[in-house]
Amino acid sequence: MSKVLQTVLMCSLAVIIFSCSKKSQPTRATIETSETTSTDTIAMVKKVDSVAVVRKAPVRRKAAAAIPKVITVNDQAAKKSVDGRLYYDLQGRRYWRNYKDGKYYLYNKSMNTDEAFKKPN
Repeated sequence: MSKVLQTVLMCSLAVIIFSCSKKSQPTRATIETSETTSTDTIAMVKKVDSVAVVRKAPVRRKAAAAIPKVITVNDQAAKKSVDGRLYYDLQGRRYWRNYKDGKYYLYNKSMNTDEAFKKPN
C-alpha cells in the first residue's frame, strides 16, 4: 500500500510542477463599442481587439551638412605647413590654397602632383 501511495503522491507532485511551468498566453478579448447617429436610433456594434500593436516611430537621420568644395579665405587667417604651403581647417576638413586663383580647395589626391598647389619660389 505504501508503494501505491508514494506513486500517487509523486505523480500528483509532478503534474503540479509541470502545470505551473507553462507560460500563459494572453487571449484576444473583444470590446463592444456602440455608435449612434443622429438620424438612426439603431446602435451599431463593433468588435475591437483589446490587444493593440504598438509601432515605434521611425528614426529620422539628420541631414548631412553641405561641405563646400571651394572657399575663399584671407591668407592671414590661413596656416603654413612644414613645406610652406597655406592651408585652412574648416569643420574638420582641410583646404589647401591654389596659388593660381587664390582660392582654397578641399583636399584630394590630385593636389600632390598639381603645380597650382605647390608654393612658387
